[in-house]
Amino acid sequence: MAEQPQQPQQPNRGNRPKGPRVMYIVYLVIMLLLVWSLFGGKSDSGSKREISWERLEPILEHEYYESITVINQEVAQIRIKPEVARRDTVTYRDILTRTIAGTQGPMGYYVYNIGNLEHFDKELAVVEARTGKHISYRIETRSNAWRELLVWFGPLLMFIFFFWIMGAIGRRQMGGENSGGFNIFGFGRSNAKQYDATKQNNVTFKDVAGLAGAKEEVMEVVDFLKNPSHYTELGGKIPKGVLLVGPPGTGKTLLAKAVAGEAGVPFFSMSGSDFVEMFVGVGASRVRGLFDEAKKKSPCIIFIDEIDAVGRARGRAGITGGNDERESTLNQLLTEMDGFSSTTNVIVMAATNRADVLDKALLRAGRFDRQIYVELPDLEERKAIFAVHMKNLKINKDKNSEGYIDRSFLAKQTPGFSGADIANVCNEAALVAARKNKKQIDKQDFLDAVDRIVGGLEKRTKVLTDQEKHTIAYHESGHASVSWLLRWANPLVKVTIVPRGKALGAAWYLPEERQITTYEQMFDEMTSLMAGRAAEEIVYGKISTGALNDIERATKMAQALVTYYGMSPEVGNISFYDSTGQSEWGLTKPFSEKTAETIDKEVRRMVEEAYAKAKELLLSHRSQLDQLASQLYDKEVLFREDLEHIYGPRPWENTDPTKPDTSDEQETEEEPDSADANKDFEEV
Repeated sequence: MAEQPQQPQQPNRGNRPKGPRVMYIVYLVIMLLLVWSLFGGKSDSGSKREISWERLEPILEHEYYESITVINQEVAQIRIKPEVARRDTVTYRDILTRTIAGTQGPMGYYVYNIGNLEHFDKELAVVEARTGKHISYRIETRSNAWRELLVWFGPLLMFIFFFWIMGAIGRRQMGGENSGGFNIFGFGRSNAKQYDATKQNNVTFKDVAGLAGAKEEVMEVVDFLKNPSHYTELGGKIPKGVLLVGPPGTGKTLLAKAVAGEAGVPFFSMSGSDFVEMFVGVGASRVRGLFDEAKKKSPCIIFIDEIDAVGRARGRAGITGGNDERESTLNQLLTEMDGFSSTTNVIVMAATNRADVLDKALLRAGRFDRQIYVELPDLEERKAIFAVHMKNLKINKDKNSEGYIDRSFLAKQTPGFSGADIANVCNEAALVAARKNKKQIDKQDFLDAVDRIVGGLEKRTKVLTDQEKHTIAYHESGHASVSWLLRWANPLVKVTIVPRGKALGAAWYLPEERQITTYEQMFDEMTSLMAGRAAEEIVYGKISTGALNDIERATKMAQALVTYYGMSPEVGNISFYDSTGQSEWGLTKPFSEKTAETIDKEVRRMVEEAYAKAKELLLSHRSQLDQLASQLYDKEVLFREDLEHIYGPRPWENTDPTKPDTSDEQETEEEPDSADANKDFEEV
C-alpha cells in the first residue's frame, strides 16, 4: 500500500507559555476587586443620596425621618418614613425606586457627612431648641475587609505589579531569550540585540561598498573566528578588541555587522548609552550580563556603538566624590575585556568618531589592541557606493540621452561625501523625480538632489529688491570670475542667485581631490573667497554684510596656514595643532602674547593680500564681469559653459572636470583635511 504524503507540520502555537497571560488576568482581577471595595463595596445595597444640612433641617423639624444612624462617626444615614415619601414623591424621588410593574419599591436613605460627631451634636441641638423635641440616633461601627486589605497590601501589590510589568517589557525588548521568570531586579540585565548569522544578519562584505583598507584589516578577525586553531597552534593571539574610528556615516556599524555575517557567528549589538541608566550600578551589571551571555555563545562578536558614551577619559567631567555611574560602567568594561582568555573566541568591536576623548586604559594593549580608521570614501569608492544604492532605483539607462546617469560623474560631483550622504543623495533624487511625476530618475534629478543637500531648499518666493538682486549678481559673478582666472582655484560648476537655505546666492565648485596642498593652492582659494566683496566695492564703491561666510572661511584658512601648517615666514615652521585633543582642556595658550600678535598680523596680511589680488583681477576684466553679472541677473543660473563663452577656456585645463570620465585612470585620494570640500560653495 502506497503511503500518503505527509502534510507539512504547522507551527504549534498552542505551546506558547501561558504564564504571563495568566498573571495578567490574576492581577487584573485583584485590581478590579480592590477598586470595587474602595468605591462600590458597601453593606447596604439600597440607593443612597448625599444631602445638605439646608435640606436635612426641615426633615428633622417635622419628624419626617424614620431613623438616623451614624456610621464610623463619619456619615449619618437618614431614612425617611415610607408614608411621607409616598405622599410627596416629587421631593423624595431621588430615594424612591420603581419595580418593573411600576409600583413603588424599597426606599433608600440619605447620607449626610457630619464631619465629626461633636459638630453633628451641635447642629441637632439647634433643631431641638427650636422644636422642643429630642432627636435620637444610634452609632454603628462597620468594617470593610477589602478596604483593609487595600490599605495594608495595596501599595505592595502595586509595587510588585509595576516591576513585573517593567520586567515583561524588558524581556520583550530582548526577544524573550534567557529572560527567566519574574525578577524585580531585572534592570541590570543586558538588553543587547542579538542577530543570528543564519537568519537575521545576512550582511556580508559584498554589501559593503568601498572601505577596501578597512576590509583587509578585519579579514583577520573573520579568519580567526572561522579557524581559531590556525592561530592558537602557532601560539598567536587574535586582538581582543577592534576599534573602528571615523567620521559619522562612513559605515562603521555596517562593517561590523558584515564581519559577523561573513564569519557566521552570533552578533551582539548595543549602544554605549544603553549601559547607563538613572539607577546606580545598572551599567556595570549590564556589562557583566552582556559578556556572560557572549561567552556562552562563543565564538561571537560584541559590537558597542558610540562607545565614547561610556568610554570617556575618567576625571575630565570634574566630578569629585559620590558615585559616577559612567565611570563605574567603564571600570567594569575594562575588567571584562582584560579578563578574556585566548580560548574564549569572543571579539569586542566598537565604533566611535571621538577616539581622542576615550580613556587611555581602554586603548591599551590587551583591550582595544587595534584601531581601524574608516575614512571618507575616495573617488573609486564613491562609484562603488553609488552602484550599491542605485540598484533599486529606476534610473535612465539610455546612454544616448541627456538624462543618462554616469556613476563617475556623480562621484566627481560629491567629493567628501560619506556613504550615508550618498544614500541620502540617491533617496533625494528619487523624491525629486517623483515630485516631477517622472517615470525614471535622470541626471538632473541627481544634480538637484546634490544641490538640495549641499545648499538647502530653493526659496524662489523670498522677496528681494532690484538693488539687492543686482548686488548679489555682482557678488557671485566676482566669485565665478576669479575662480575661473586663477590657476589653483577650484573649477566652477554653476553659479546662481536663487536663494537657497540661508544663502541668497551660491557658487558651486568641484574641488580637486589631493593628498597634500601647497601655499599657492590655498592662497588662490582664499582669493576666490574674497572676490565677492571685491566685486561689490569695485562696482558700487561700498561693501555689504553678504560676505560674512566668505570672510569667515578665508580667515580660518589663513589661521590654519599660520598656526597649523607653518606656512608663515614670520612665525616660522611651527605648528600649534594638537592631534591628541588634549588642548581643549588646557587653561593656557600654547604660545606667548608676542607670538599671538605676530599671528594676528600674519593672518591679516594674508587675507588683505588675497583681497587685493581679487580686486586686481576683477579690475583688469571689468567688461567680462559686467557681462557675466548681466546674464546672471537675467537667467538667475549660469553654468560652466557660460563662463567659457565669456572668458574663454582655462589654458591650464585640458579636460572638463564636470564631464563623465571614460578613462580608466586611477584617481588620487581625497585630502584628509579637506573633508568640508564636499559642500564647497560661496554663500551671500
